[in-house]
Amino acid sequence: MVLEGLGESLRHALKKIANASHVDATLVKEVVRDIQRALIQADINVKMVLDLSKAIEKRALEEKPPAGMSNREHVIKIVYDELVRALGEPRDIPLKKQVIMMVGLYGQGKTTTCGKLANYFKKRGLRPAFIACDVHRPAAYNQLEQIAASLNVPIYGEPGSKDAVRIVKHGLDEFRKKADVVIVDTAGRHKLENDLIDEMKAIFNAAKPDEKLLVMDAAVGQQAGPQAKAFHDAVGLTGVIISKLDGTAKGGGALSAVSTTGAPVVFIGVGEHSSDLEKFDSTRFVSRMLGMGDIQSLLEKAQDAVDMESAEKSARRIMSGKFTLHDLYQQIDMLKGMGSLSKVAEMLPGGMGANLQKANMGDAQKRMGKFKVIMDSMTEEEMNDPSILKAGRIRRIARGSGTEPKNVKELLKYYDMSKGMIKGFSGNRKMKRGLMKQLQFNQ
Repeated sequence: MVLEGLGESLRHALKKIANASHVDATLVKEVVRDIQRALIQADINVKMVLDLSKAIEKRALEEKPPAGMSNREHVIKIVYDELVRALGEPRDIPLKKQVIMMVGLYGQGKTTTCGKLANYFKKRGLRPAFIACDVHRPAAYNQLEQIAASLNVPIYGEPGSKDAVRIVKHGLDEFRKKADVVIVDTAGRHKLENDLIDEMKAIFNAAKPDEKLLVMDAAVGQQAGPQAKAFHDAVGLTGVIISKLDGTAKGGGALSAVSTTGAPVVFIGVGEHSSDLEKFDSTRFVSRMLGMGDIQSLLEKAQDAVDMESAEKSARRIMSGKFTLHDLYQQIDMLKGMGSLSKVAEMLPGGMGANLQKANMGDAQKRMGKFKVIMDSMTEEEMNDPSILKAGRIRRIARGSGTEPKNVKELLKYYDMSKGMIKGFSGNRKMKRGLMKQLQFNQ
């Protein structure tokens, strides 16, 4: 879970307010101290922590709650608002023809993030391409080449050459008419050195990039500020991408680096797959961290994961009361495309996510995968009409899928439960009309 330790500490602090019979100065000061402690333990910049805690305390003690809002609700909203303000205004990377220069130190996940960024643009209808300008790290070109092949994205590089400026010039000529978004992967170092800075400046002058994005590991800690400043001074950063924010890293140092450069966090990496890159929005991020959910990101993940044409056909069948194993298969595919179930659970509001997180989400994900294998062993007739699945067919399907008959029966039970829910929904004419209108389907 993203910044799980910090989120848990902040939620614990806010519970003191939510469970209090009344809110007074003593309680406010105690909660502010708890928030300070949580932020500092997460490596948030100390000056930023002090400014944030002073603002929370001042507003909580001096502001009157608006009409219809209790003191407790008002203080919780103040904490939420100030956390959002501290993390900065969100900024979108425009969907247009452009050159993006990626910078960062060794081991920060820069090359992997290049792949995630290419996947992000490709899913939005643009043609990405890579220029491999890391001429120092052994196998850097091969790594980017493998990523390019997995995404079916073109790549330009000159293996063996040490002239990064020549490579970027040739690459830009190669992709001038063939690509919309050219992503330039530059070299890193174990630490900031003059030759690294000089090379970055030379690539910057040759590429004239529209965006200069710093990739920073969530575990970088208090060194985040000085690192960000050095890169900003060299090329004028337009954004920061925080990688590996799904791990156990504190992450606060990287998040607070924006205050040093003024360059906003534009994306966060939340996993190993090419789809595990999320647009950073401080309101959504804080909502998720405080256990309030993030429905908007959940909907965006669903939209990215689903084939809209087949989804529309499936929705029409469901609205007419039909629901086959083909539809169930598609639903499982969509869930798989959205990433791990634990990450999806994070985005659910009202404590639902926290409750689901306590369940064994890994087992649930494996079970969904097993269901797909079982359905792959079925005939077209069986997929369209599961009612014909009797003992003999169940045994055959189990043998073909390398599972047990009880697993096939478990799938059928899950299908029947899902079908019952769909039937109840499709019978509700008001809900049906609302969904059809929302999806803009012609009835």
